[in-house]
Amino acid sequence: MGQEIADSQFQAHDFAAFYQRLKAETRCLEEWLQEEAFDTQNWVCGLELEAWLVDQHHQAAPINKAFLAGLQHPQIVPELAQFNIELNTRPFVLQGQALRQLQVELATLWQHCQQQAARLDSQVLMIGTLPTACEEDFHLRNMSSLQRYYALNEQVLRQREGRSLKLDILGREHLQMQHHSVMLEAATTSVQIHLQVAPHLAKRLYNTCLLLSAPMVGLGANSPFLFGKSLWEDTRIPLFEQAVELGGYADAAQGPLHRVSFGSAYIDESILECFTENMLHYPVLLPTMLDQPIEKLAHLQMHNGTVWRWNRPLVGFSENGQPHLRIEHRVMSSGPSVIDVIANTAVFLGLARRFSDTPPAAHLGLRFAQVRDNFYQAARFGLSARITWLEGQKYTLQQLWEQQLLPAAERGLQLLELDADDIQYYLAIIAARLHNGQNGAVWQRHFVQQHGADMSALTAAYAFNQHSGLPVHAWHI
Repeated sequence: MGQEIADSQFQAHDFAAFYQRLKAETRCLEEWLQEEAFDTQNWVCGLELEAWLVDQHHQAAPINKAFLAGLQHPQIVPELAQFNIELNTRPFVLQGQALRQLQVELATLWQHCQQQAARLDSQVLMIGTLPTACEEDFHLRNMSSLQRYYALNEQVLRQREGRSLKLDILGREHLQMQHHSVMLEAATTSVQIHLQVAPHLAKRLYNTCLLLSAPMVGLGANSPFLFGKSLWEDTRIPLFEQAVELGGYADAAQGPLHRVSFGSAYIDESILECFTENMLHYPVLLPTMLDQPIEKLAHLQMHNGTVWRWNRPLVGFSENGQPHLRIEHRVMSSGPSVIDVIANTAVFLGLARRFSDTPPAAHLGLRFAQVRDNFYQAARFGLSARITWLEGQKYTLQQLWEQQLLPAAERGLQLLELDADDIQYYLAIIAARLHNGQNGAVWQRHFVQQHGADMSALTAAYAFNQHSGLPVHAWHI
């Protein structure tokens, strides 16, 4: 979805022509997988981090056009709303001091953003949902001025046949409201881990990412408040799913497969199953014909960008033009700090590597429905969520991390031959977070318990702590 399009108005023949190209490119992908044409390099990682622009009163500041014009940095780009931006690191081969290098790169990009925001009497903030955000912020006038966003909004509403989008989130409090555009998606800012994988490991790694989604969303939960309501520990999860609520072909809004979802099943044989499902079950949203040969898979990539699985397979091209596969792990909220983002990434990578050694059958030790239920329990209740793990025993997430997952992540990072001091440094941050139970959501709740539900004061204190550079377990109220 990062590619701009030329027009936002489409006719029936545009959809038909696009679908034919999509079918051809999906066949091309299938042939490449059979011919082993993909780059076989494993364990290459990059990050996307979405952030907010806020003014001096800690309100959303719709200024990304001026912000980006002054910054002129190819790795920092607009997002859906004018008060959002996205930072993109380069990919790093996971060996030696790659984790430290990833932190340096992300910290440098973040510093550039802070400096540019200060020139505009504003600041940048990484957080899952902005506590001071109000419904009026999500009007179409605050949409970033890119054709693809206007086209996406128009096509979502067309497929819903004019029905308004409804939020119905039951957490500690109950939020119900209606909205008439896709702009609420802009309230859900995340960290997305991109992990390049060789085709022979793609099935196992995708299924592993599904399994790890519950532990990761609970560990990094950072969005307990929305529009003044106390909701899930990671409210971003139900908010995104309801902000772009579209089904598959069975019905415009209530089909059996939703466009923002945990997915429909484990992969059985090949990563191709996700792309085939995209083609067969999700109507085309943006039928822009692109002047690219079939071998560039441009239409397949465009269509895949409008299906938002929490774990999404991607096809890209390496510098030498060879196609490669990536898994995009999308479950974690943005923030709370650069160091927390890298520590979260480190334990995810360690677990992904450790579980990649297990026999394929072990990935199915839990039924898909149970893994999906674990995910939503973890998003709702955070580290205190009770989930079912592989041997069928129930744990709180905090117990599971301390007893099983943290040691497994350490072993996985060692198998990657990452720097031993770096491994200990980042895992110590996670261990300290687990020891006092304070992730971003918990810190925000503690602040409100002590100072009341003043969202401006909460955001100001959050920003102060974030800019200190300390990891969230060390934040004071």
